[in-house]
Amino acid sequence: MSFIDQSFGISPQVLSLREQRFKMIAGNLANSDTPGYKAVDLQFEQVLARSNKDIAMKGTQPGHQGVLFNNSSSLAKTMYRVPTQPTIDGNTVESSIEHSEFMKNAIRYQASLGFLDSRIQGLRKALRSE
Repeated sequence: MSFIDQSFGISPQVLSLREQRFKMIAGNLANSDTPGYKAVDLQFEQVLARSNKDIAMKGTQPGHQGVLFNNSSSLAKTMYRVPTQPTIDGNTVESSIEHSEFMKNAIRYQASLGFLDSRIQGLRKALRSE
């Protein structure tokens, strides 16, 4: 395990998953009037739990098989939302829920950035012998 991996832990993966979730929710909101569109999301906790098991299997050579967090986080399993009030046209996007999930994700993304920033500041202090 490299120094960077030891220092930052799973914080970079968390930010990557939060970014992927932003894209999914934004796509849902953009397609809120598209007939037949199915709202998608990812189960953040399940993906992160699975990553903790897979982290030791990270590829070290270009030919290795990727696991959960290689250059693209597209291996995170996409789930479809079950609507509380289905529409006649088959669209499962509920704007109020999507806005709420977007804001929750934004708050958690900011918290993850703050945590990563505090780790970076701690490393800077350690390297400067402060």
